[in-house]
Amino acid sequence: MKKRFAFALLPLVAIALSACSGIGGTDYDKLHADVVKDSFQPNGIATLDYLVQDESNRLCSAADVAGKPLDEKTAKAIEEAALKTIKMPSDGQFLGDWKKGEALAQSGRGLTWTDTATTVNGGNCYNCHQITKEEISFGNLGPSLYNYGKLRGVTDPNSAAAKPIVEYTWGKLWNSRAYNACSQMPRVGHKGILSEQNLKDVMALLLDPKSPVNQ
Repeated sequence: MKKRFAFALLPLVAIALSACSGIGGTDYDKLHADVVKDSFQPNGIATLDYLVQDESNRLCSAADVAGKPLDEKTAKAIEEAALKTIKMPSDGQFLGDWKKGEALAQSGRGLTWTDTATTVNGGNCYNCHQITKEEISFGNLGPSLYNYGKLRGVTDPNSAAAKPIVEYTWGKLWNSRAYNACSQMPRVGHKGILSEQNLKDVMALLLDPKSPVNQ
């Protein structure tokens, strides 16, 4: 019985193999993209835009698949292009309310088909970083943010001495690829995930001496 069953499968295996051999020269990247695209449907604010890679994503993904880092020239070009996208606060003020910033950092809400265009997106920061010492569960894909401002000597975020780290932090939040070409950190400002005021509140969480981050 087992032998008859095995022989019965041979024609099916042959057909499958011939089908595979018949697609030699196929653009597998396009085939994969088409399969992925056909597997999703737009729903509410969740469109298919996220299935389209921008140039930096494409280059970083290709390097990752190849198992090697980007060449220095390409990495520098990505960083320079990303740096140009950074928009400083329109009123020149970098810090908002750290309490609101903590709520944003702890929230992973937003950008799904169940949300609306008016839903306030969270930063989802805890998913990759430790934020305060009270946390018992947090991701470690990114470095700990506990004592972020304190470790960098920021006692007065509005002082001239603090300006370099304040501007760097804003830029890192706005578009992390300005400082690391293939950074996995969401580009929360550049991609419109967080508003300017949201960013100011997260900045306060990181840099305000009164924030639990710096206690």
